[in-house]
Amino acid sequence: MKILVINGPNLNMLGIREPGIYGERSYEALVDFVRGVCESHGVEATFFQSNHEGAIVDAIQEAYGVMDGIVINPAAYTHTSVAILDALKAVAIPAVEVHLSDVSAREEFRHVSYAGMACQATFAGYGFDGYRMAVEYLLEHRG
Repeated sequence: MKILVINGPNLNMLGIREPGIYGERSYEALVDFVRGVCESHGVEATFFQSNHEGAIVDAIQEAYGVMDGIVINPAAYTHTSVAILDALKAVAIPAVEVHLSDVSAREEFRHVSYAGMACQATFAGYGFDGYRMAVEYLLEHRG
């Protein structure tokens, strides 16, 4: 199985940005963690991070016919991007949404997830483990 792991804006600042919310571990530590999870399950993982909405849309479109699943943390674009929603719907690759923090317990504007509308499941508030849960979900529900 091939999985594309997409991380949106400011996730490259993990460990620096609001460590009380997002933790003290770096983005590189996140990638290492997810890579380890994937390797332990025999999953090939490709990682993509961007602060730019269009680049994320491009990455989703480029996954068409190549990837078997998508794990996506759209970050701030979760609550604003119909373009990412439409890209996920267009490629129809099984996708799972992840958030490090529990967005439902945060500001009200974070309670709506456009990307999540095209995802089979959402794991929020589990920190790095949410990514493990997403990978395992995709493995359990592959067609």
